[in-house]
Amino acid sequence: MPNHHLAALAQPQTLQLLKGIRRGIEKESLRVAADGALAQTPHGPTLGSALTHDSITTDFAESLLEFITPPVATPEEALQILDRIHRYTYSQIGDERLWVNSMPCRIGDDDEIPVARYGSSHSGTMKTVYRLGLGLRYGRAMQTIAGIHYNFSVPDDLWKWLHEREGSDESLGDFKTRRYFDLIRNFRRHYWLLIYLFGAAPAVCASFVEGREHSLEVFNGDDHTLHTPFATSLRMGDLGYNSDAQQSLIVCYNDLPSYLSTLCAAISRPYAPYHELGVKDADGHFQQLTTGLLQIENEFYSPIRPKNPAKMGETALSALDNRGVEYIEVRCLDLNPFAPLGIDAQQMRFLDSFLLHCLLHDSPKTDDADYRATQENQNRIVYRGRDPELRLIHLSQNGGGGELKLTDWATRLLDEMEPIADLLDSAWGGDDYRRALAAQRAKVSGEALTPAAHMLAEMKERGQSFFQWASDKAEQHRQYFLERPLDSTAQREFALQAEASLQKQAQVEDTDRGTFEDFLGHYYAQYIFCQR
Repeated sequence: MPNHHLAALAQPQTLQLLKGIRRGIEKESLRVAADGALAQTPHGPTLGSALTHDSITTDFAESLLEFITPPVATPEEALQILDRIHRYTYSQIGDERLWVNSMPCRIGDDDEIPVARYGSSHSGTMKTVYRLGLGLRYGRAMQTIAGIHYNFSVPDDLWKWLHEREGSDESLGDFKTRRYFDLIRNFRRHYWLLIYLFGAAPAVCASFVEGREHSLEVFNGDDHTLHTPFATSLRMGDLGYNSDAQQSLIVCYNDLPSYLSTLCAAISRPYAPYHELGVKDADGHFQQLTTGLLQIENEFYSPIRPKNPAKMGETALSALDNRGVEYIEVRCLDLNPFAPLGIDAQQMRFLDSFLLHCLLHDSPKTDDADYRATQENQNRIVYRGRDPELRLIHLSQNGGGGELKLTDWATRLLDEMEPIADLLDSAWGGDDYRRALAAQRAKVSGEALTPAAHMLAEMKERGQSFFQWASDKAEQHRQYFLERPLDSTAQREFALQAEASLQKQAQVEDTDRGTFEDFLGHYYAQYIFCQR
């Protein structure tokens, strides 16, 4: 690690740069009926337009809500915003509740899982057709899986400081993009640690895997609940967002051009199984956007993404090509069913330390072997992550291979993060970052339970199935929010936001011109930059 950066950051005149870091949360929550079944009700107008609302939208399924906070200065500020969104939403959804686990339970056949709808505009239709395509390709059950996305950005003042210290002759934008990719490569080497520490999906309802091949075992004699004894996050395995079709895709994270060209090729080239399905069904209705391996770049299920906010009608890759990387999005986090908001401040502080470690640590370029090792480590940590004897693939910088015991590697990483946690505590005052790190050390040493272990222990102690346990937690969290209603001013503010978003959707629909096919043609024409 370049310790000269850490020592220089510790100086009073530079320490405050760390306070410019911003983080935001995108939290998915499945709406379910009082009996735990998937809600069949549409996204209500009092929640606003799922197409244009800034903080309340839907993800893949109509009943899969997504709550979004803006980038803010502290974990507490983000959580306060998220808390208000929950309290307003609960005031609008009757006796429905938000499922607090990443893995769903009482879901039926595909035709019983409503795909999200976004109105009649071309952009709204595209979002819906994209989701229809996901259902066609992977099945709609996967669309009911929920998670937490953590958005993280380094302030320009800190980038300028690093740019000067490293003596770079790049533009600041190019420097930021290159160094964000350094962060991403290190993240991919080490994100297995996040799945181990925060994975909270060790079990599923048997209904979720009905008719599918799997290696799960019956839990505690209950045929309705399946698990593996050492599982961490089944959401991150082959039962969740891990497509067989995408296993052949090796995405290069060595620099932005390599990343763009890899994903562009996956979008632009037809993929035979999807080509056979066709863009339209027998009745001439769109059932997917394209026949490429990926319809759009978001279909690539990565644990982390480089991001730059896309403008209306702009592709995510074009936004990166035009303006570089502005922040990163961590996507491998399960909902924490023990926290009403699905995440808490301690976890967020650990993530900040982890991500700064990824940025400040040396980050060599990678090759195909590194990529495959990352995939294999993810598979091992998903199914056997809590096995105290588990070993992971650890490739050396000179290309040598080998394996390292999970607990040894985790301890090494936590040791390396300690001076970063110290820096953050020095910047903010107190010891919250050190305490967040210590809480994770306790999990690695076995002194504290991981969320996955805690969940299975409670289920066994209470003699409950996954469905019973998760239903109880959902009701507890529902009461937690209902007992703290928003005041009339805040309630009115949310109502006005919903109304404004519906008006904005109507304006988008009114200004559409041409056919949907024309719209798609113009949209996909943006990928021509891949041919440079």
